[in-house]
Amino acid sequence: MDSELYIRAVGIDRSAISPDSYLHRIPAIAAFDGLTLQRRVTFFVGENGTGKSTMLEALAVSCGFNPEGGTMNYHFSTYDSHSELCDALRLIRSIRRPAAGYFLRAESFYNVATADEEYGKLPGGVSHDLHKMSHGESFLTIALNNFRADGIYFLDEPEAALSPQRQMALMLTIAKAANNGAQFVIATHSPIILALPDAEIISFDDGRLHPCAYEETSSYQITKMFIDDRRRMIKHLFEDDD
Repeated sequence: MDSELYIRAVGIDRSAISPDSYLHRIPAIAAFDGLTLQRRVTFFVGENGTGKSTMLEALAVSCGFNPEGGTMNYHFSTYDSHSELCDALRLIRSIRRPAAGYFLRAESFYNVATADEEYGKLPGGVSHDLHKMSHGESFLTIALNNFRADGIYFLDEPEAALSPQRQMALMLTIAKAANNGAQFVIATHSPIILALPDAEIISFDDGRLHPCAYEETSSYQITKMFIDDRRRMIKHLFEDDD
């Protein structure tokens, strides 16, 4: 384990989760009893609905980030939908404190871009004019302007707005910051971003959190099968649809 990580481990106090919470119906969350983070980049993978984005959001909020995203200085709420998991998590941190950070999530990025414009109007504020860019360009602008060596970053499905080429550019930006001391926790389905060297992959499939090799992820396996023999896969898909 890297002793310089800002977040070294995560525990949970289940008494902080109400008995009727939907969190009990997410198998991987219901079975969660703790996690030790080993690398500067940790990926959360799993099928839709397995709880990876729920856990990522809870970690970000526990660290002081706005549930809808942005820096720790962003304080706005368009729709209060985050779970109570953030109140139950117990973070074990290093004595180091991050000097920067960002919570980037595809789901609510429009709201963050709007907030960026508003904060830019304040004295000393700087707006990146994100609404004047394409979705992908605005994502990369956030990465290039905010990912620093002394920061902690939570990214939820950052590939949603990016072409394959831009995904590789994002991967390189993440790697440079991580190699200089930044820490990232990323939920993703992208087999490109998942290929980042020396990262740890945690799967939420099979109703539990467990380490997973790159080649064992469904993102890699299904993409490889499709590329290797797309005609057979398409034929099989359309036959099943009849």
